[in-house]
Amino acid sequence: MNNKEQLQHWLEHTQALIGELVEDGTNEEVHHTIEHHFASSDFNLLEQAAITAFKMGYEVEEPEEAELESGEKVFAFDISTEQALDVEIIFEETKKMLELAKLTKVDYDGWGTYFEE
Repeated sequence: MNNKEQLQHWLEHTQALIGELVEDGTNEEVHHTIEHHFASSDFNLLEQAAITAFKMGYEVEEPEEAELESGEKVFAFDISTEQALDVEIIFEETKKMLELAKLTKVDYDGWGTYFEE
């Protein structure tokens, strides 16, 4: 997938996820915890990405090991932010996360959040 296609994919993801949350009645007036997901099969590469993100001022969760359905091991960490539930704000943040992933040669696996009352 080229950069333009990736950006379009994440814009659609952002619009859909926010739309679903709003439809379900999440509180749009409060900031939501946004968790951006990063992964790599190479722990050292992932660890360097986490250190880079931390040095950039992001709140970085501890890297974890997970197993894919295929049985392959993968390492992952999240960057957490607090944002208004706004497509433009979260999409701009997503662009920055994609740039970080490319810079550090790890995979960006999207973002998620929680329902807020």
